Amino acid sequence: MDNQAIAVVTTTDTLEEAQKIAEALVAEKLVACAQIKPIESIYRWQDEVQKSAEFQIVCKTVASNYKAIESAIVAQHSYELPEIYGIALTHSYEPYRQWIAENSRNTP
Repeated sequence: MDNQAIAVVTTTDTLEEAQKIAEALVAEKLVACAQIKPIESIYRWQDEVQKSAEFQIVCKTVASNYKAIESAIVAQHSYELPEIYGIALTHSYEPYRQWIAENSRNTP
């Protein structure tokens, strides 16, 4: 089991959807915590430049949970193509990293 601490990031267009996704992931113990913040996104979609207000969700977890988190986000997400990616937290405060591992379901 890979206990590497990671941050999983996704975005959504409403605060309500962001809260629903974040709360479900924490309740299922797939992630130790999730933070939500408003952002502005500029991106290309269907061959046009788009600009929209979104909410970014940053979830702290362990790498072994990534696929389950991805599936859970896709199942609840309203976007046709949701942004979902993980970033390794290679440099992090050891007690915080341990807390992440202890509060994510797939860890000892």
